[in-house]
Formats: sequence, structure tokens, C-alpha cells
Amino acid sequence: MLKTNNLSVGYDKKVVVSDINIEVKKGEILCLLGSNGAGKTTILRSLSKLITPIKGEIYLNDMDVRHISRKTLSKMMALVLTNRLLGDLMTVQDVVNMGRYPYTGFFGNLSKKDLMMVDDSLKSVNALHLKKRYFDELSDGEKQKVLVARALVQEPEIIILDEPTTHLDIKHRLELMNILKKLSKEKSISVILSLHEIDIALKSCDKVALVKNNKVIAYGQPEDMVDENMINSLYELEDKNFNSLLGAVEISNKSKNEVFIIGGGGKATPIYRAFTKRGIGIYSGIIHENDIDYEIGRTMGIKLFTEKPFESISDESFDLAIRNLNNSKIIIDTGFSVGETNKRNIDIIKEALKINKKVYSFRNKSESNKYYKSLSNNIEYVDKVSKMVDSIDINNLL
Repeated sequence: MLKTNNLSVGYDKKVVVSDINIEVKKGEILCLLGSNGAGKTTILRSLSKLITPIKGEIYLNDMDVRHISRKTLSKMMALVLTNRLLGDLMTVQDVVNMGRYPYTGFFGNLSKKDLMMVDDSLKSVNALHLKKRYFDELSDGEKQKVLVARALVQEPEIIILDEPTTHLDIKHRLELMNILKKLSKEKSISVILSLHEIDIALKSCDKVALVKNNKVIAYGQPEDMVDENMINSLYELEDKNFNSLLGAVEISNKSKNEVFIIGGGGKATPIYRAFTKRGIGIYSGIIHENDIDYEIGRTMGIKLFTEKPFESISDESFDLAIRNLNNSKIIIDTGFSVGETNKRNIDIIKEALKINKKVYSFRNKSESNKYYKSLSNNIEYVDKVSKMVDSIDINNLL
């Protein structure tokens, strides 16, 4: 569908991104990822012939776009760019009608067929009910759907979108991406877009191109191209880390370890984040390496005491955790589920109670009595993370 050959793009003969070699097939979605100013918009504007490339070629259906007239190109390619459409006194139908002009005569009159296609395009993006509304009265999410409908009514083989999810809430971001995925698969329309949401790109796009330092540093299927080191480097993340398994960024915790959190099954994650926001360092033990708390803790750089998946806690891991328990001022039992492989974590909490460490627990008292017997009387029970954090003298931990 679209292919570039050693393409270099920029302005006034100054190269912004060089040696771009990408290929998008029918029905594929390609996403450009990179920090602000990396050159993503310049690439998209060059692909759409809005600016002239400095070097190299762009082919659309094996035709050099330099030899394709603008009117012909408008029937093959549609654009949804970041510059805001001033739709003063224009209805949604007026805006979408504009997409049919490449097919109309000199006076721009729309036929019944054109009007039917406008309705079909609005229906495809779940916006037919907005047809009579004024464009300027719509929400950002509704406006973006209308602009995609305007692009769709051009009957393009390829749609190019520059940061289409900017200013949208999570509901409309996901809805827009689902619409684009549906169009690509059902109508075989190719899509090239830029995004800031790494997780959405990894889960929705067939290919990614990572743009940094005036080059495309990686190109291909996201499953092959994107890993934690690549994303951390791409966005020059400092004091933050990307987790490729979860598709999320976590803030690093590099503070002195003062709190010992025993979790599992995701119970520790909100507590990790609560203390990290407040600059409190954490020990976390003992976590199996297939646990969600392990993935979050590892990404945050928390000191973890770990065990291999499905293996019982070893004496070595237990002894190491106990030694570091003595360095912690507060112990937190997150209410993790207790099974055969992790039951020795209960023994760690018992050891903490025996040496009069401050222990908070998210279990109810009857469950605590089951595990800790008479020692449970020395536990402070909490039911919300915020309540626990608010009750702690943070200054004593810093």
C-alpha cells in the first residue's frame, strides 16, 4: 500500500528524520512512537505530500507520490491532522460533506449517493446521531469521530492521523482505536498514526516505528521491537521505568528502605505506589516471580526477596528476608492469599511481632487469629491504604 525508500524529511533543507524505510500493507495499522519534537508529525506530513521530502521516495500502490496529482491523491489518502478545524456554524453533516468534494463537479454539488455515503461514514464511527449538531458544540471525542468520518467518506485506501487521541478521555481513546481497527480489518484501509499512549499502540497496532535522534531506531511488529530498555531509552525516562508485560510506566523508588511489605496477587501494588509517592523506601518479600506484585515491584526498583514460580519459599530466601526485616520500622501484611508455596511469609510476620515491630494488617481479626494466634493482639488493623498511610508518622520514616 505505502512504502518509503531511504526517505529523509524536514524543513528548509534541514533534515529532521533521515533514512526512513517503512512499509504498510492493506489493512495494517502502523504507529509512530517517540517523544515530542522527534519528527513524527514531519514524517506524516511528508507521507501525505503536505511537505516535500528532502531525499528518497514515497510509493503509494507502487506509484511515486510525486507523480500523483493532489486530486487523485485525495481519493487514495485521507488526513486527520492535529490543527483544529474551525467549524463555525457548520453542522456535523457539513463537515463530513467536505470529504466528498474530490468526487464532485466544479460547483461541489453532492448527489444522493454522496449523501448516503456521508450517512454510512457517520454510522461507521458511531456518530450518525450527531449529524444535525453544530460541530463546535461537540466534545473533543465526538469531534474526532466526525473528522474520521470525513476522512472515511473520501473512500481512501489509507488514512493518516497525527496524534488523534490527544485531548480525549480514556473511553473515547479506546473507542477511536476500536473504530480504526474495525475500518482496517473490515474495509482493508491502511492506517498510519502517531500516538503518545504506548500501551494502546502495543495492543492495537500491527507495526510500530520508533523515532529518536533524527532516525527510525526500530521498525516492525511491536511484539518483536518493543521492550523495556527500548522504551526507557526512546523517551529518556529518568526515575521511571516501563514494563512491557503490563504496558505501563511506574515511578522508581530509590529511597532508603524503611517499610517491609508482604504481598502477593496484586495486594501489595497500591501500597507500593502509596509509599513511593511519599518518598518512602520499601522491602518486599517474599514474592514469586510470576506474581503481579513482582512485576510492579521490579519495575519500580523495589528491593525484592523472590522465589521461582510455584516453588516453596526456601530457607535461604527466608533467612535473607528475616535479616532485612530488622532494618524496617514498619511491617505490612497486605492480606495476601496464603497457600502451600508462600505460607512462610506468615512466619515472617510472626517474627516481626515477636520482636515488637509495628505491624499493620489488612486481614480481619478472625483471619489474623487463625494465623497469628495470641500475637494477633499486637497488630493494628486497617481496611484502606489511605487510612494506614495517614496514620503513620511519615517524618519518622524519612
